[in-house]
Amino acid sequence: MTTLSPVLTPPRYIPVVVSSSPTTRSVEQRFVAGDQAALKEIFDQHAGLVNGVARRLVGADSEDLVQIVFLAAWNSRHRFDAERGAMGSWLVGITRFKAIDHLRAKGRRPPSAGGAANDREIPVEEAVGQVTDRLILEQALGGLSSERRQVVELAFFADLTHSQISDQLALPLGTVKSHVRRGLQTLREALEGSNV
Repeated sequence: MTTLSPVLTPPRYIPVVVSSSPTTRSVEQRFVAGDQAALKEIFDQHAGLVNGVARRLVGADSEDLVQIVFLAAWNSRHRFDAERGAMGSWLVGITRFKAIDHLRAKGRRPPSAGGAANDREIPVEEAVGQVTDRLILEQALGGLSSERRQVVELAFFADLTHSQISDQLALPLGTVKSHVRRGLQTLREALEGSNV
């Protein structure tokens, strides 16, 4: 069984998911071909994302889960297909499955998914999916400028019209419409890049 080097310790940040660049694709190709140096590069690029998701799903066991995820990715690297999605998305998918296995083995639930408002006991898979989806949306919203994020949140979470947002924020109506359109475009690109 292949083990990862102890120098692969996850950073404490969650980078924004971005689409693959030509350089990233060559790292991904080397990774799929079995180049261990490419594994280190991919770890450096995506460990923050994987650790952030793992921490939200399994809490204190996140560092162990990160190692398990990258080991699983390495062992199944032949399954990665850049045409189907970004490396970060693929790793988040592995993280979700490994977190479900971990939580089931420990008889636990994701830390922020317990205690649903309607007291309905939901399966661990659904709880993990909800936490991961919320994390990905928060991450995508974090990629917007503060003004654009505020406009998008008012439009979709507060259900205000463009005119109401314009009045509330004292912004021209055209600016509000532009923020909504461009904000949605940015969110769509971020969410498609994290197609988990």
